Amino acid sequence: MKNQFTKYILNRYVLIFIVFGVWMYFFDDNSVRIHNELNKDIDKLESSIDFYKKEIATDKKIISDHQDSEKLERYARETYHMKKENEDIYIIEYDSLSD
Repeated sequence: MKNQFTKYILNRYVLIFIVFGVWMYFFDDNSVRIHNELNKDIDKLESSIDFYKKEIATDKKIISDHQDSEKLERYARETYHMKKENEDIYIIEYDSLSD
């Protein structure tokens, strides 16, 4: 049994196939390892595409909300602390450290 196994393994075609397989897996430019890394990169990029599509949707909603001048004024007052002339704004900050 061992003799048949060693005879089969030492066959030149089998040896060539084994060397070819090792070369293709580890050393070739199109190896399996490189394809796995590229697939991981593709997955990361697809997830970032989903993130940016959601961000675009929220930005479009904000832009459509600001078409109304009252909503735009409210947004400017709340976010950028803008004010009208002869108007005072008081910003109240609460201390987060309570005794």
